[in-house]
Amino acid sequence: FLGGLVMLITSVSHAEFDLNGTYDVGTLTPLERPEMYGDKLRLTAAEAQAMADRFRAFKEQANQVSDPERDAPKAGGRVGGYNMFWLDRGEAAVNIDGKFRTSIITQPKNGRMPDMTDFGAARMQQLQGEWRLLWRSQDLAASQNTGTAWWLDNPDGKGPYDDIEQRPFAERCIIGSRSTAGPPMLPNYYNNHKRIIHTATHVMILTEMNHDARIIRLNSQHRASGAGTWLGDSVGYWQDNTLIVETINFGEYPALAGASEKLKVTEYFSQQPGGGLRYRFVVDDPDVWTSPWHGEYSWSAAEGKLYEYACHEGNYALGNILRGARELEKSAGQGAD
Repeated sequence: FLGGLVMLITSVSHAEFDLNGTYDVGTLTPLERPEMYGDKLRLTAAEAQAMADRFRAFKEQANQVSDPERDAPKAGGRVGGYNMFWLDRGEAAVNIDGKFRTSIITQPKNGRMPDMTDFGAARMQQLQGEWRLLWRSQDLAASQNTGTAWWLDNPDGKGPYDDIEQRPFAERCIIGSRSTAGPPMLPNYYNNHKRIIHTATHVMILTEMNHDARIIRLNSQHRASGAGTWLGDSVGYWQDNTLIVETINFGEYPALAGASEKLKVTEYFSQQPGGGLRYRFVVDDPDVWTSPWHGEYSWSAAEGKLYEYACHEGNYALGNILRGARELEKSAGQGAD
């Protein structure tokens, strides 16, 4: 009876701060501030409108009907998407308290991630080396497709397409790309919706991209360290009208690029006047970055519901990646029949 009464009181105490709903986190504002803005955090309304207009014009151009008589792409080059139909970054810059932002990162003052420690830089260099030889991340300039079985020139002949488990986590449908489920929860190129279910004891955040679901225990204790998880161990509590969530106990490779298993993320969820949420976060990984870094952006209230992403069921590309690699090896005269 007392337990139920406490739950009821907790629910009533924060009824006016109900987080339940669907939100769209898409934005044209980048995570890191373009260097041309320096320490300038805010855009003028005219600058923000110009940004939106430029993106709208670019999107209209990119979404033109593809020419069925066009030539095939150059061998070894990026095939790319046929248009921008599946992409949905957002339509405007981040707007906080009526002011538009130049970046999601607010600290350091230049709006960019702080320098990495010597350990962090060496670790990232090692990871990028592994991505080059084992994962073949398309985010790296050195990892562009050449249309050849280049890995056969490695001393051991091993390459990034020898085994399914060598492929990146998002490609294998394990977690979403670009820290979309976080923490910190960052906007992506598409599938930018979140669904929050808020009860007296838990908050669940379902991310549209890659079916990731975060379970945040309220007024609880962290699990004992030792068993890290993809999204970490999240515990939340209320402070006035803000839900504060602290997350630790990550696995070796958190969703946030470059972070280590010692990562700690503190998030702040506050309701905004007229609906939507103000989302703030602090990233602290002293082994990797020389100082903590902060960010914030707005989550707009959205209608509708999230549909199943079904990443595994539709992931024909994963098998085709390996099949393509075998074909390239055959072309080089060293593949199996």
